[in-house]
Amino acid sequence: MKRRTFLDISLKGTAAIALSSNLILGCSKHESVAFVDRILPAPKGGGFQDDDYWIWGASVIKGEDGKYHMFASRWTKEVGFGNWVSNSEVVRAVADTPVGPYVFQEVVLPVRGPQFFDGMCTHNPRIIKYRDQYLLYYFGTTYDFPMPDKANPTVSEDNWRKAWMNKRIGLAISNSVFGPWKRLDKPVIEPRPGHWDASITSNPAPAVDPKTGKILLMYKSSTNGLVPPLLLGVSMASNPVGPYQRLSEDPIFRFETEGNNRRDVEDPYIWWAGDHYEAIIKDRSGEICGEEGGGVHAWSKDGITWKLYEKVKAYSRDIIWDDGTRSHQNHFERPFLLIEDGKPTHLFAATGTGPKAWQFDRTWNMVIPLRT
Repeated sequence: MKRRTFLDISLKGTAAIALSSNLILGCSKHESVAFVDRILPAPKGGGFQDDDYWIWGASVIKGEDGKYHMFASRWTKEVGFGNWVSNSEVVRAVADTPVGPYVFQEVVLPVRGPQFFDGMCTHNPRIIKYRDQYLLYYFGTTYDFPMPDKANPTVSEDNWRKAWMNKRIGLAISNSVFGPWKRLDKPVIEPRPGHWDASITSNPAPAVDPKTGKILLMYKSSTNGLVPPLLLGVSMASNPVGPYQRLSEDPIFRFETEGNNRRDVEDPYIWWAGDHYEAIIKDRSGEICGEEGGGVHAWSKDGITWKLYEKVKAYSRDIIWDDGTRSHQNHFERPFLLIEDGKPTHLFAATGTGPKAWQFDRTWNMVIPLRT
């Protein structure tokens, strides 16, 4: 089969693309079945939800007890959905099978005071096993205004932005999925003033090479706060506490064009696939995989130079449920894969229902089995 070029498969002849040196123009890796075609019907009632909380961002691992433990973000519905930046906390829920339903167990990363970089909010967890330890990556933030509550549920725009700009990636370590968790008192990677990642470090995506024990950590940032494009960088450490050294001065993906800064990606999930890394990543504009909010599938030998798969689409917001019904989810965020015996077996994502985008009446973490 003739292999098509990166430009053929991702842009379909559209305008020239701005690329960093770390995203190669050329033949992408062939796979016989597109990742999106591995997706099976989603079980209704699966995943993790709670009527009293906004739920977001699943990360699942099989614990030493043989059960499946989901680490997730939650914050009270007494405040609005947008208060994730001030009120979120990381919790653990458990189920007997990967599809769930998951049952809340405990708060894992609670408020610990504004003097800590992560003292007022923890969000977007990623759990991995490293030798005999569990590593829980997340981002945290701090601020000096009162935490919103039922009596005072709103945050001013200036305070919201202050909390957002304080986002930093943190790490908690435990010998057991049940804890106790030792949180580092400093971020594992900081922003760099004057560089592309000057504003924040956020949305960690770790993967371990079992041969070397090195940890590849992908992260999100931007040059100027909330102004797009959102960009991804990579760092590496020889042990969990670091130091985490950047592998490149540049972002690993650049898709934006003149006049279209929103052609970008975020919410990566990466894993070690035996002799290379793979990633699924949210396509914010839809101009890469063909669907706004759909997923992109990429691979890399070294974690620095990434290519898109020839069959680039990883997932869709169009869902087939196990009762035969279909839906188009307004959002399908923070994709996460459960990897067992080296293969992805289940896809998790944060989703919700509501009148329009980012206006939810409820949110939950859904799960979709995959063909292996």
